[in-house]
Amino acid sequence: MIDQQIEDPGDSKLAGGQGAPVSAVSGQSYICPMCPGVASEKPDACPKCGMALESEMPFQAPQIRYICPMHPEIEEDVPGDCPICGMALEPDAVPPDPEPNLELIRMTRRFWVGATLAIPLLMVSMGEMVPGLGDLVRGDWNPWVQLGLSTPIVLWCGWPFFVRAWRSFFGFNLNMFTLIAIGTGAAFLFSLGATLFPSGFPAGFKTASGQVHLYFESAAVIIVLVLLGQVLELRARERTGDALRALLDLSPKTARRLKSEDQDEEIPLAQVHTGDRLRVRPGESIPVDGRIESGSSSVDESMVTGESLPVTKGKGDVVIGGTLNQTGGFVMIAEKVGSATMLANIVSMVAQAQRSRAPIQGLADRVAGLFVPAVVIAAVLAFVAWALWGPPPALLFGLIAAVSVLIIACPCALGLATPMSIMVGTGRGAQAGVLLRNAEALERLEKVDTLVLDKTGTLTEGKPSVTEIIPAGDVLEADLLGIAAGLERGSEHPLAAAILKSAVARNISPTMIDDFSSITGKGLVGQLKGQEVLFGNQRLMDEANVIFEDVASDADRLRDDGSTVMYLAIGGHLAGMIAVSDPVKASTPKALDMLRRQGLNVIMLTGDNERTAMAVGTRLGIQNVIAGVLPEEKLNTIKELQDSGAVVAMAGDGVNDAPALAQADVGIAMGTGTDVAMESADVTLVKGDLKGIVRAMMLSKMTMRNIRQNLFFAFIYNGLGVPVAAGILFPVFGILLSPILAAAAMSLSSVSVIGNALRLRKASLITE
Repeated sequence: MIDQQIEDPGDSKLAGGQGAPVSAVSGQSYICPMCPGVASEKPDACPKCGMALESEMPFQAPQIRYICPMHPEIEEDVPGDCPICGMALEPDAVPPDPEPNLELIRMTRRFWVGATLAIPLLMVSMGEMVPGLGDLVRGDWNPWVQLGLSTPIVLWCGWPFFVRAWRSFFGFNLNMFTLIAIGTGAAFLFSLGATLFPSGFPAGFKTASGQVHLYFESAAVIIVLVLLGQVLELRARERTGDALRALLDLSPKTARRLKSEDQDEEIPLAQVHTGDRLRVRPGESIPVDGRIESGSSSVDESMVTGESLPVTKGKGDVVIGGTLNQTGGFVMIAEKVGSATMLANIVSMVAQAQRSRAPIQGLADRVAGLFVPAVVIAAVLAFVAWALWGPPPALLFGLIAAVSVLIIACPCALGLATPMSIMVGTGRGAQAGVLLRNAEALERLEKVDTLVLDKTGTLTEGKPSVTEIIPAGDVLEADLLGIAAGLERGSEHPLAAAILKSAVARNISPTMIDDFSSITGKGLVGQLKGQEVLFGNQRLMDEANVIFEDVASDADRLRDDGSTVMYLAIGGHLAGMIAVSDPVKASTPKALDMLRRQGLNVIMLTGDNERTAMAVGTRLGIQNVIAGVLPEEKLNTIKELQDSGAVVAMAGDGVNDAPALAQADVGIAMGTGTDVAMESADVTLVKGDLKGIVRAMMLSKMTMRNIRQNLFFAFIYNGLGVPVAAGILFPVFGILLSPILAAAAMSLSSVSVIGNALRLRKASLITE
């Protein structure tokens, strides 16, 4: 079901799983539209039915594109840097066989080269402060050795930063690398000038001994520390895709296809076609989505649905590709393969959500957009203030303060605060069976105070069964059920499935109905031997002026038991009624209790008869029950709640719920429901029960709390760091922050933000 709600992975740009977790297949395949399982490499005729084989494009992993985690609108075909912020672009997909991260490899290499050269540079530049080294490092050769050691660090190890800064000037997108390049470049060029032309510097730059202090070691060590921060950051960013990689790893690489009842062959997963019969042995992962043809087993679906208990599966039951078969073996029929599997589409949906932007990120974006120019101005003002009012050597102190301000104020932590939490949070949600369409839904979900629930398929199993058939007049029970089945044959409603299943169980063939049509929220209408046939609820009968008082007492009795009653009328006269009962899901009472404890106002909104709805509501302790509503009335109810100030989440699973799901602040679709409902929703629950809503609410609150922690840390860090770097503590405490310490603090701020976001990977979403 879920595969229909998401765009075709071949047409969309996915992150972390853009398509199914299988490899591409080379070559063209031809299949028979009438005979599932018949395939050929040549455009021949089907050996079974003789029809011409049709081409089937084999599943291919879509081309990976590269995006910026801070600016997801930036997409490139090849790896590179973001033209806005300068950060390394990331692949928008987590491939089954990930390639080495070239950016991480290059940054690591530059870091180790820089660190190796920085150690002797520090010894040469600061040796006078170490007992026993002072005499060794004094001499005219010292500045030249510092120049020789620092030049490869600044010009080769730091080259990527200067390139990104150069681009930022031309694109008018000043960013963290702009500040790094200006700061280290100023320190290096100042020291270079002091080495080549020491006599040309004014007294304000000279120490008491008449020398110009060099900052080769500051420029070099800042580059090395920034490289270390980049290495740690790149490694941490790789871990944000762990949840998607775990999902991709669920899918096996091969499948066992039956050639005959006694013989099967092991084939690559990419060669499995719809209709293939596959054997799944104990302990193996189920290769694709399908139904069990023979055999039974217990299946662990926890990685897809979030439910820890194994599910018993037998003949006719649906099995999900990537879930783990435990105790028994069975033969299954492949129904969805490649990019159509639930697992592939879960990865696709999560990837799209990870690239989306939460509204709260707009604050960080606005601040970051003004931050870099403000920092440059602050650095200039710090230099001027020190030059005018600072103690000697005033200009030297001013240079130190300006460089420290530029380095410590890099806004990387601010930009990463939201997207890192979104990426990790949505991945964690997928592991718990909660699929979010976008980050905005994740943020809105936290603010929900009113939860509106459909009854059928949401509170109940959505698998109703016929419990009683009551004919009227001379109509036979078999005829009544046969006509009802004939009308329901084209319907997707769960009640239709119950009618058809009951007819099959009684060996009753559906009656052929002409001019069939559906009246949304009321029932069905058709023609039988020139007479109009109606099958639906009391509202439909009232509009057709059908009299049904003779069965009113029986209808009330059935509704008091929680059954849904449907009437059949032929030629304007009542022919009977059919009662269908849909049991409440076992998890519903506990989930409702947990939702109420979270302070939610729970409302049941159903198109079912009021008496039936009240019976179910009373059983579940739901006091607010709105029954007998049409789809447009459901939508209007949601609007009325919103107009009263409520933030509304609507959970449903049917076609008639789609308008209300789209109108709600957060639409929640059951993964067991219809495709239309899921396309209209912001959140899809794979398992399809209310415990998924509890998990979604917990996930939203945890993720938003994590984002606020990151933003608070980033704002406080920059708010305090810039004044300290500018020298605000010097007049009182005599403290002037070293550019090297500023670089270390800047790198650690980014890593700490990512580390905090990664805590969400272990977030507990247990609802047991």
